Amino acid sequence: MGFKRVVVTGGAGFIGANYVHYALEAHPDWQIVVLDKLTYAGNLENLQPVMNRIEFIQGDIANPQDARQALRGADAVLNFAAESHVDRSLIDASAFVRTNVEGTLVLLEAARQEGVKRFLQVSTDEVYGDLSGSDHHSLETDPFRPRSPYAASKAGAEHLVFAHGISHGLDVVVTRGSNTYGPYQYPEKIIPLFITNALEDRPLPLYGDGSAVRDYMHAQDHASGIDLVLHRGLSGEAYNLGAREQISGVQVADAILEILGKPPTLKRFVADRPGHDYRYSVDPSRAEALGWVRRHSFFGGGLRETVQWYVQNQAWWQQVRAKKEHQGLMQTWYGQR
Repeated sequence: MGFKRVVVTGGAGFIGANYVHYALEAHPDWQIVVLDKLTYAGNLENLQPVMNRIEFIQGDIANPQDARQALRGADAVLNFAAESHVDRSLIDASAFVRTNVEGTLVLLEAARQEGVKRFLQVSTDEVYGDLSGSDHHSLETDPFRPRSPYAASKAGAEHLVFAHGISHGLDVVVTRGSNTYGPYQYPEKIIPLFITNALEDRPLPLYGDGSAVRDYMHAQDHASGIDLVLHRGLSGEAYNLGAREQISGVQVADAILEILGKPPTLKRFVADRPGHDYRYSVDPSRAEALGWVRRHSFFGGGLRETVQWYVQNQAWWQQVRAKKEHQGLMQTWYGQR
């Protein structure tokens, strides 16, 4: 499936920016349009090395005019735009419903009206819910059991995507990615939070006993999986993207402290968050059958490369951490713990 003009919503965010960098290398003939609202997690510095190769539009996917402007003449749209932090959704879920649900609906309508050939929705493994107490790996056919406002909003968005495929004949595909790490990740998520805290000799806050397990996938592998599904995925289908790695919060903290030569006493166990899911794991066989191959292993170099990126780009994350918005979240969420 060939494309010429591709819209990446949320392309100034973490996974979106990594995809833009990947796509420019893999498809140098593409015209890439990035639509991003530039909320707290959107950062034009993430795209600075490639700004001369893309068209950037600052806008909101929940605004019909912005959506129509960005999608005009586009062959495909990849919707990365989302509020994505579980902790924030527990504090206030309204922004998650507006962007993740209403925004997806507006974007779908714009795609239909503008005659977009393919719509790819970037979703999450969190729609499946907690797998703790079992050795099951979520399949694309498993029922949804979201347990946080964030996960519920992403599940709702998926229902709208598939409904547009059935009701209006829109060519849609969905990817459900596991926890992702790598360059440009906003330092509220566990891995960049732990790296930046350790670099400043601050505590690494672990929920409960730190045993919650995630399937950590490198952002470049996530980008390549999304791109493969865009080109080869069957219309109306979902594809799990995971690294087949089961890693606990304690293991993440220990590995980061070891890489940076910091003492284990920086680990700090804090009160658990409400409704905490203690295990996610997906079976990515369907994507692998399309030809998806991962290039990074968490303990085989992926984490070390990521730590080095944050070491070498301290100005990037220190600017983020200096913002009152970020400091307020850290105090509100972790200070009471």
